[in-house]
Amino acid sequence: MRAVFRGLPTSDGAGVRLTRIVGQEALPDLDPFLLLDEFGSDDPKAYVAGFPEHPHRGFETVTYMLAGRMRHRDNQGNSGLLTAGSVQWMTAGRGIVHSEMPEQEEGLMQGFQLWVNLPASDKMTAPRYQDIAPERIPTVAFEGGTVRVLAGRYGDTEGPVSGISVDPVYLDVTLDPGASFHTALPAGHTVFLYVFEGALVSGDEPSQQVERGELAVLGSGDAVAARAGAKGARFILVAGRPLGEPIARYGPIVMNTRAELQRAFDDLRNGTF
Repeated sequence: MRAVFRGLPTSDGAGVRLTRIVGQEALPDLDPFLLLDEFGSDDPKAYVAGFPEHPHRGFETVTYMLAGRMRHRDNQGNSGLLTAGSVQWMTAGRGIVHSEMPEQEEGLMQGFQLWVNLPASDKMTAPRYQDIAPERIPTVAFEGGTVRVLAGRYGDTEGPVSGISVDPVYLDVTLDPGASFHTALPAGHTVFLYVFEGALVSGDEPSQQVERGELAVLGSGDAVAARAGAKGARFILVAGRPLGEPIARYGPIVMNTRAELQRAFDDLRNGTF
């Protein structure tokens, strides 16, 4: 492991309480990843106000729902419902204005939102969605655990998300107490894991423990190995090809230059977004 970071409590949208892991001061980005938020509460006051209409340009948003129901609508007339176990990979491209609002007034709402940068050549591409229902996400069982394959590969199993510039891997891994996990990854990718249940011991060094609520940035290589602690573990493992390009960013607009950023806000004001 190169480093371990703990998420910080914050709020976004219309006051939704969440934990920001990537996108905080200590870890502003992790090329090609721009943001990772975890949301999770059974208190409606923490989520019911949702994320009213807001713009995006120049990157992709990935919403993975663990529990609850979230309705997505945009200015192109698209609408979709994210339910427990589903994932939406939205390529904002040249621009989309959308809302993400809970379709529940009680019960647990839990999940993640990840922002993935687009290369300069794709920042003004047409917006598109990949809405993946839970039953389309393959689950692979192995001795001591399971893996849900959202994107990329685990062994011979390929996830349903396709056609993404950074060649991503996105796995949801559950381990029994003391169980081990190993997977190959594309060489040269940026790799992190985030533990949201239990704890992990990375590699063969017991001192390198990653607790619930911590993100571990992993070193270079073409494989990852981890072992669960005494109470087991559940974590997301995410990898992507770094872009190595300049970032000009303000809120939900991510471009390569300040001039492009200014043009995006001009388009928004002029109704040409």
